[in-house]
Amino acid sequence: MSFRRDYLSKPIFSWARGVLPTMSDTEREALEAGDVWWDADLFTGNPDWSKLLAFAPAKLTDEENAFLHGPVDELCAMLDEWKINWEWRDLPPEVWAFIKAKKFFGMIIPKEFGGLGFSPYAHSEVVRKISSRSLTAAVTVMVPNSLGPGELLMRFGTKEQQDKWLPRLAAGQDIPCFGLTSPEAGSDAASMIDTGIICKGNFEGREVLGLKLNWHKRYITLGPVATLLGLAFKAYDPDHLVGSEDELGITVALIPTHLPGVSIGQRHLPAMQVFQNGPNWGRDVFIPLDYIVGGQERLGQGWKMLMTALAAGRGISLPSLSAAGAAYAARTTGAYARIREQFGISISKFEGIEEPLARIAGTAYLLDAARRLTCAALNEGHHPAVISGIMKLHATERMRIAIDDAMDIHGGKAVIDGPQNYLGGLYRSVPVGITVEGANILTRNLIVFGQGAIRAHPYLLQEMNALSESDRDKGLTAFDTAFWKHVGHSFATMFRAWGRSWTFGLFAPAPDAGDATEFYRQLSRYSSAFALCADMALLTLGGALKRKEMLSARFGDILSELYLLSAALKRWQDEGRQKEDLPALQWCMASGFKTIENRFAEILANLPNRPVAWMLKFLIQPFGARVTGPSDSVVHLCAQLVLSPSAARDRLTPDLAFVEDDGGIARLEKAFRLVTESEDAAKQLRAARLHDWKEAVKKGVITEADGEKLAAAHEAVAKVIEVDDFAPEALSPIYKKTADVHQFFQELGEQRAAS
Repeated sequence: MSFRRDYLSKPIFSWARGVLPTMSDTEREALEAGDVWWDADLFTGNPDWSKLLAFAPAKLTDEENAFLHGPVDELCAMLDEWKINWEWRDLPPEVWAFIKAKKFFGMIIPKEFGGLGFSPYAHSEVVRKISSRSLTAAVTVMVPNSLGPGELLMRFGTKEQQDKWLPRLAAGQDIPCFGLTSPEAGSDAASMIDTGIICKGNFEGREVLGLKLNWHKRYITLGPVATLLGLAFKAYDPDHLVGSEDELGITVALIPTHLPGVSIGQRHLPAMQVFQNGPNWGRDVFIPLDYIVGGQERLGQGWKMLMTALAAGRGISLPSLSAAGAAYAARTTGAYARIREQFGISISKFEGIEEPLARIAGTAYLLDAARRLTCAALNEGHHPAVISGIMKLHATERMRIAIDDAMDIHGGKAVIDGPQNYLGGLYRSVPVGITVEGANILTRNLIVFGQGAIRAHPYLLQEMNALSESDRDKGLTAFDTAFWKHVGHSFATMFRAWGRSWTFGLFAPAPDAGDATEFYRQLSRYSSAFALCADMALLTLGGALKRKEMLSARFGDILSELYLLSAALKRWQDEGRQKEDLPALQWCMASGFKTIENRFAEILANLPNRPVAWMLKFLIQPFGARVTGPSDSVVHLCAQLVLSPSAARDRLTPDLAFVEDDGGIARLEKAFRLVTESEDAAKQLRAARLHDWKEAVKKGVITEADGEKLAAAHEAVAKVIEVDDFAPEALSPIYKKTADVHQFFQELGEQRAAS
């Protein structure tokens, strides 16, 4: 008998069991999906930086690299986003055929099933590159390789299902989609009313045990063209044909769309983006039980299966698209700011332009750093659910900010639509990423910290499992062990956080990382403060914390910043501590530290238990939030990264799909090159107070070759500044009718005047 267990832990155990809120099966399955990784280190309050820096960075194999610079480049050259969106309203047939022939739909499917067998990082790189050319094509390619039948079959399918369906998916013989969202259940997918009733029925001429399905799904990407639908529904067994329970839970099955009762709806138009998307219905659709992904034994396990697949998928597709968007914005906006003049000087010289330009450049650096680190974890077999949530949320949100900044700097150039507008389509697409794969509001307020606090905390999940243990004695023993470890951890964290905060991180652990060493110290300081505050919030609020959404969101913001900034430091290290890139890293750190300190201040101001809040303020933030963000000098230097051709600019915006045509991007790149090459001649012209290069040549101010460069640059800039215009009949199908009516009345008036 243990004195501590029976006289100290037992009353705490009894009290905690009484106040612990019940956890639904869907909540538990969501919590158990995926795993933890670097987020768990951050939750300890004392992250091991050597572990992070020793982690192998993501790399492409020779085969993957050849695909990226072969078929992917070929595909990008076939794409014209203006025509796709405004003329064809779809990818042209030859593009669909190319995507299927080159197995873009089978990137993640293993080679033994006819797929390409690519790594998560290769998947990410392909999506990223295509995204910089066409969002429609990128979404078309990424969906079959993310959440969908292929991913679920690989993880949970039976051998027979894998042998039957994976080769067809890899070859493009079947186009997949996944039906999860319904009108009644968007972010709350567990509330779906789509049903599958277990019964006997005829299938392909024989009577079998199966499911009669009824559903209504919408917002289904690739739905209008899909031949194989992955479907989530709630399974019921009212006649107890497979067991004793009536309600079996969420289940996932494969539905060939040619089956009787399946109806494919017309297309949605998501924010004027034309990737295939639409609703579908099923009315008394019968399938055998072996069409359930994983077979009959997977009845009712669909929610866990979906959450496990999503734990990986959310860390790849949308973060890749978002990282591409930010890098694209940095490259194009830096070039445009450099070549565009107002008041006789380049607008890049204005501090009002430098500030958003630095924000775009810093965001591009941060998002690609986080994308690479997350892909490296996925490559190693991790499925970090919390980190994937962080990535989806912050990648799409920060892309939104970067694109808004890019639009502001471009002004009318990006507002007037047409073939030469290289930003308008990206701007319109932003709400799509914000909304899908879990709405960002939900993810920020409920999931990042709500899931992270339980999964990534060193002891909390152990305690919760002990409290819910049906064998009370066994649960008490497990709780006793976890609880006192938690107590010891909390006291160590408190003294650690106190010491690091009062010394401003001076003695916090950090690797020898050159100019970045101080940043590690500050992250160690903030990590310990975060761990302490999280423990105190959980202690004082318990299960009520999940209803305090604004507090949960602020904790989630801190955890997110800790991860994203860790990724930026990892990128700096992996790229060889490039001195020229330091301003981008400094911008990221200063911006992130400002957010962290402000969120701490907001938590302490709003924590319901005021004595605990005052104690925490004394321990971790006695002088309030002190970081004000990047200095003006850092902003200036960060903006300069995208204003001149350089290796730093290329590292910030690597491997985007710039096709050599006469489109807007090609014109911009040409003008940028010519303007920077002729800059010295332009300075000489201004110093001589001359405007005509020919006159400057005559006076010997510049050479004729320099003058011709200036002329070429001027012509190239004029082409970039041009915007498109259209004949009225090209924009409006009713113009011809209107014109005919107008002409009729005009002629009638002339006849009356003549008579």
